[in-house]
Amino acid sequence: MGMLRYGLSCSLDGYVVDGDGNFDWSEPSEDAHAYFNARTREVSTFVLGRRMWETMRVWDTMPAGESEVTDEFAAAWREIDKIVCSDTLTGLDAPRATLEPRLTAERLAEIVAASDGVVEVSGPTTAAVALRAGMVDEMDVRVLPYVAGSGVRLLPDGLRAELALVDTFVFDDGSVCLRYARSAAAG
Repeated sequence: MGMLRYGLSCSLDGYVVDGDGNFDWSEPSEDAHAYFNARTREVSTFVLGRRMWETMRVWDTMPAGESEVTDEFAAAWREIDKIVCSDTLTGLDAPRATLEPRLTAERLAEIVAASDGVVEVSGPTTAAVALRAGMVDEMDVRVLPYVAGSGVRLLPDGLRAELALVDTFVFDDGSVCLRYARSAAAG
């Protein structure tokens, strides 16, 4: 049985995308990228929403040579199975990617149970299913020294959860990674 993780970067005020739809302010420094490369190598399956898929699929065709950390991430990305959750897409033309028209908590539990490793749910709308169901075992959140003011929130409104801090990392760009596990008190 696998473990379910939610990992994403957000502004100090909790947005993953600002009110104009931009997230260029979240580009990682070399050391932050290296950290997430290591975390990505633990992933056996990504579960992504349509917008996150459209953002991340560039890694399937990214040419080598930009930098060592981007080459490492692209290689890791290509080795991971992806489940894309969308009721608007009709098909996928990418390796290791399958379409799941409507993600439910029950279907996500099946995906995690069938996994031998980490299943990472990515994208706040898709992750909301798992967060609301209390299924997320670990959250890996990089908080940036940027205030977006509005946009798409990291966590769904009304969510309550007890978490235990597992680790923190401070990166050269002033961002901080906060790694939380589901609290034992939360079950």
